[in-house]
Amino acid sequence: MTDNGSLGLVETHTVRLFTADDPLVLDSGSTLGPVDVAYETYGTLAPDRDNAVFICHALTGDAHAAGFHLGAKRPGWWDNLIGPGKPLDTDRFFVVCANLLGGCRGTTGPSSIDPATGRVYGLEFPLLDMADFVSVHRALLAHLGIERLLIALGGSLGGMQVLEWALRHPEQIANGAIVAASSRLNAQNIAFSAVARRAIMDDPDFNDGRYAEAGVIPRLGLRTARMMAHITYLSEDAFSEKFGRTPHPDRDKPGFGIDFAVESYLDHQGRVFIERFDALSYLYLSRVMDYFDPFSRPHATDAVAFCPVKFLVVSFDTDWRFSTEHSRRIVKHLEHARQPVSFREIPASWGHDSFLLPVPRYHDTLRAWFDRAGREGLR
Repeated sequence: MTDNGSLGLVETHTVRLFTADDPLVLDSGSTLGPVDVAYETYGTLAPDRDNAVFICHALTGDAHAAGFHLGAKRPGWWDNLIGPGKPLDTDRFFVVCANLLGGCRGTTGPSSIDPATGRVYGLEFPLLDMADFVSVHRALLAHLGIERLLIALGGSLGGMQVLEWALRHPEQIANGAIVAASSRLNAQNIAFSAVARRAIMDDPDFNDGRYAEAGVIPRLGLRTARMMAHITYLSEDAFSEKFGRTPHPDRDKPGFGIDFAVESYLDHQGRVFIERFDALSYLYLSRVMDYFDPFSRPHATDAVAFCPVKFLVVSFDTDWRFSTEHSRRIVKHLEHARQPVSFREIPASWGHDSFLLPVPRYHDTLRAWFDRAGREGLR
């Protein structure tokens, strides 16, 4: 522990959870093996193994949710939430975060080597379903010797994973927190992802998904995809407050380069993204979100109705990517299934990205909910 409540240095672990002889059976019926998973843990697992919290990450996240890696310039992506004395207090809870299936930060995905061919999977990697993420999460818990979670928590795509997990395997989760998420993407959301994928696949260096073999990266397409997505993550007020119409300091006269500060910001976000995320993972994971529609399944809430989960659903009033309407739809379905569900719409100026930021009312809400879950335990 450091003086500011950070976890300090942390380590990412990798474990092989499925093999070619004992493969993962996907929701589609296809099989995949071997499957390696990268994960991190923070805090100490209680002797009764009743203080475990699983963090499900968003589209471009990874297992490094908190603390620092040796030589890293920035802490984990949710470091403001996780650590000693923070809302998710690691002096009290044992926190697990894993890079999800299909990812590109240590877990098997489309950029991994296909043992059958000795080549990168590329577009031969099987299409995935939200249920497949959950299957791998559950296998990791079994590896760690954890039968039941005190809390499953996730934002955006992470919240979708929590919802899927709770609906299919409610006996494994006592409390589920779903933040800035959706149970069914609308046409606008699907359209944003479609344009992002098209930018990647139309890049001359995409090479039908085999760009690694050619020693190239579809940089322009991936950068454009990230720039467009990032626009949807912030609210209009956030852009106005941060940038307004401020010109870029290096602009000498109007043209078609980077003339405004906001253009420089988006360009930077796109360039940094290229260095840490794989284009194939972007295609596969975003497509999973498009098809996610759990409440459309027959008897979707039967299991959770028989074995209730205590839910917290949180939205942000300026989030137009997954607006409060998306969260209210989740709440409506859960209430219809007679689930104990609390709902909060949090005022925050930063749009969808608010779930990653230390917004005081948001953190206070989570802290109180975590404290209640800790007091009640697994009962």
